[in-house]
Amino acid sequence: MLTRTGRACPRRIFDNRYDFWNPDRIFFVLEGMFAWASGTSARQLLRRLARSPFFTAVSVATLALGIGANAAIFSVVEGVLLRPLPFENADALVGVWHRAPGLGFDNVNQSPALHFTYRDENQVFEDVGLWDNGQASVTGLEEPEEVEAMWVTDGTLPLLRIRPALGRTFTREDDAPRSPKTVIVSHAYWMRRLGGKDDVLGMTLDVDATTREIIGVMPENLRFLRYEPDLYIPFQFDPNELFMGNFSYQGVARLRPGVNIEMANADLERMIPISTERYPEGLTLQMLREAKFGPNVHPLKQDVVGDVGSVLWVLLGTVGLVLLIACANVANLFLVRADGRQQEIALRTALGANRRRLAREIFSESIALAFAASLVGLGLAYAGLKLLLTMGPTSIPRLHEIALDENVLLFTFGISLLSGLLFGLFPLLKYGRRNLTSALKEGGRGSSEGRESHRARSALVVFQIATALVLLVCSGLMIRSFQALREVNPGFVRPEEVLTVRLSIPSAQVEDPSETAAMHERLFERIRAIPGVRSVGLSSSVTMDGRNSNDALDVEDFPLPEGQLPPIRRFKWISQNYFQTMGNPLLAGREITWTDIHDQSPVVVITENLARELWAEPERALGKRVRSSLESDWREIVGVVGNVHDDGVNEKPPAVVYFPMVVRNMWGAEVLTQRSMVYAIRTERAGSPNLLAEVRDAVWSVNPNLPLANVRTLDEILDRSLARTAFTLVMLGIASGVAVVLGVVGIYGVISYTVSQRTREIGLRMALGAACRDVSNLVLREGLGLTAMGIAIGLGAAFGLTRLMSALLFGVGPVDPPTYAAVSLALGAVALAASYLPARRASRLAPTEALRWE
Repeated sequence: MLTRTGRACPRRIFDNRYDFWNPDRIFFVLEGMFAWASGTSARQLLRRLARSPFFTAVSVATLALGIGANAAIFSVVEGVLLRPLPFENADALVGVWHRAPGLGFDNVNQSPALHFTYRDENQVFEDVGLWDNGQASVTGLEEPEEVEAMWVTDGTLPLLRIRPALGRTFTREDDAPRSPKTVIVSHAYWMRRLGGKDDVLGMTLDVDATTREIIGVMPENLRFLRYEPDLYIPFQFDPNELFMGNFSYQGVARLRPGVNIEMANADLERMIPISTERYPEGLTLQMLREAKFGPNVHPLKQDVVGDVGSVLWVLLGTVGLVLLIACANVANLFLVRADGRQQEIALRTALGANRRRLAREIFSESIALAFAASLVGLGLAYAGLKLLLTMGPTSIPRLHEIALDENVLLFTFGISLLSGLLFGLFPLLKYGRRNLTSALKEGGRGSSEGRESHRARSALVVFQIATALVLLVCSGLMIRSFQALREVNPGFVRPEEVLTVRLSIPSAQVEDPSETAAMHERLFERIRAIPGVRSVGLSSSVTMDGRNSNDALDVEDFPLPEGQLPPIRRFKWISQNYFQTMGNPLLAGREITWTDIHDQSPVVVITENLARELWAEPERALGKRVRSSLESDWREIVGVVGNVHDDGVNEKPPAVVYFPMVVRNMWGAEVLTQRSMVYAIRTERAGSPNLLAEVRDAVWSVNPNLPLANVRTLDEILDRSLARTAFTLVMLGIASGVAVVLGVVGIYGVISYTVSQRTREIGLRMALGAACRDVSNLVLREGLGLTAMGIAIGLGAAFGLTRLMSALLFGVGPVDPPTYAAVSLALGAVALAASYLPARRASRLAPTEALRWE
């Protein structure tokens, strides 16, 4: 933290460029504010608060919880949602997407054919770029390594204003087909694998068995949107070989000055027909019209952030409620403290002190406490963010940009000031206009307060209970959602037993498609021979790994009119034993075999949902024929397997078509071979370092130049798909727990204070014959009455507010009676326990002692 000597925290937390944050200046300004507010110095104010150390400590700690939680979550909101992307004039950057509502797609990626059309014909962009991320194999540097790579067109880096720290960026010549192969390396890769050598420019790297010259080194800590690639590689598309299709890439552009997104979309709409004329192969203009294909240009920030905003705004609202509960608790403490100062306040007023002077004194104390709590809260927020950064949840983009910067500090001090004014208002309203005579009369020792004196404190407790119930209902709904997600069959079983490893065989190493498949089979057999391995299967992508390939699928039984585009389906390429290894049941027919692969048999396997959509029963799909819309060969359906939640267990399972990993006459290729495959390895040893070492040895015994990539278990993949729900659940659970604790403390404090103020009354009742049970029930009724009012109000509020989090729920609606009932009963039970302790103490009062208390 900042010290009185002016030493600063790390730059990430505070920035010394802002002289406003100089600690001596802050102290001077605050001292002046307090002096103006109360007519006394800040030191006198601190001495006054020090006379009530328990009150001061509890108030600061209570507020610090609420303020710290708000500061932490706001720093996430500010870093992820509010702060511009770290690029020059970032507001001009847009993502170039499309939509095809006729096919049910709101977002369709960019294609190379459209990219070149937009680049040459547009009237709205400074430049356009195309990019895609993936892995590349680097050999020749000790052990082979699979690294993160980014493929870009020549305009991508310049339009983002990304300039290499060493060397140069890609030019149009670098990106031209059949040009010399070049690569740019990241600063981290330069230091880690190339020793940070000054003469790195001109060195060569063997990337995917292709020698490339290093022409640049990127700046330190550079991120390409959501990614941190080690290598940047030019695409080198040949425009003469492109066709209208292959929507597998990401598009980015920079708007010209004075151009908005609406104008950009209109210009892209104009150029789509031009693209079908320039590239007549593939999709026709009539097909695109049938699909209602059109542009969907939007701010690039939307591509980076995604839909995480709904989660973060809900969390910010949640911690805002926690802060209100904390303010209510401190307001109750202020009311209790003011009760003890009634005679003092009344006497000072009678001697000439005006109400403005009293108001300044009360507000100076409340604001001082709030400011102290903000300092402690910032410390809690800093610790919470350090923990968050350590955990690094993948559900939060731009995690590296989250920090306690000047905006967060201003927000924290702002809510602290508002909090101080809020809870300082209650004692002022209660005692600022009281009758002096009655106040002096009520000061007699042991006198019991009337209902009027308890009304404000009781109202605050009701508010706390109601707010805590709202947060508990939100947490309960997230728990129900998480349970529902866990019960979904994702398309595999016992995921903790399956290790997945991606292996890629570059064409430069093995060019022949048949030999490529043969090498994959040899790797398959070597891995299956490892002790403890029960089964091995290969697929171009395993369930929920984020690698998708989609295309239109023709069905022989359901011919479409000429020019109409068939529905889009998901395609995967697999080996023998894949379904058995994953635990996906075969419902009809047979699996794909190695014989199908080597013979390039025209066969496929489909998922149950596709079979039922087209033929009602899985068995009726056997023998039917389908084909990709861009191929001529029909392929026979030989099997039907269970559905897979390929986009996450919270999404509807897509219809999937499984091809052999080598097929003939597909997508313009005489033989299409899948060179990059994920090996699914089922064994009880999954995840152990020894197994990974044995797999690596088995792979290198076949080909020592094949690196292992994306090593993880299916359980890790499943957990990643649940990460956002789990993160939201944890955050809501923490907020709800704090809210319940504060609510219980509030009701316990009010009931205890009521008992202490009614000591004489209780003594009289017991002296006149009231049993201990009667006294206990009297106190319990008051606590349960407040709880019942709070639960009733909270249920009404939850009914309306939980609809705001509908997008976060799965398998449960925002109004779920079991959740509402369970939360109400649980909160009622906790409140009953909080009321029982003071009720028990009241029932044990000795009548003589109670009467002597006067």
